Amino acid sequence: MIPVFGFKNWHYSNLSTVILYPDHFNKNLVFENSGEDKIVMGLVGTGRFEHQMILSRRALHGGFKTYNDRLNTGIHEFVHLIDKVDGVTDGVPERLLKQAYTIPWLKMVHEEMEAINRNKSDIRNYGGTNEAEFLATASEYFFENPKRLKLKHPDVYRMLHDCYFP
Repeated sequence: MIPVFGFKNWHYSNLSTVILYPDHFNKNLVFENSGEDKIVMGLVGTGRFEHQMILSRRALHGGFKTYNDRLNTGIHEFVHLIDKVDGVTDGVPERLLKQAYTIPWLKMVHEEMEAINRNKSDIRNYGGTNEAEFLATASEYFFENPKRLKLKHPDVYRMLHDCYFP
């Protein structure tokens, strides 16, 4: 998927299956019912769903239909897989980030999350949830509208560029 196009021989060692649901689903993985609880567009599995990704086909298509909106479920969930290569989804992409940059990365992430949570950032609010969601959300922005990210958040842009295009 897009986040690893810069790597010649990338293989998602933590993914064996991608399941496409026709539409959004709820936290119990039910999509047949109608209701307000069908807000999940994608997820990287844990427990009995380890090594699986579940995506809403509607959300996946929508992510590529509207370019520059900084919202792309496919990119978001595949970034979670990159993050999880070390076994933990923690917002630190160890496989992409040189160890010397881990502390500066986390410092920048926390500053940006604070800005998001104070409504002082144009990075999507979901990025203020935790470090893992920040990485995934900022990566959506990076791939969907790199020029704007570079202008508005040059440090985030630079760090992500160094991760995805070493």
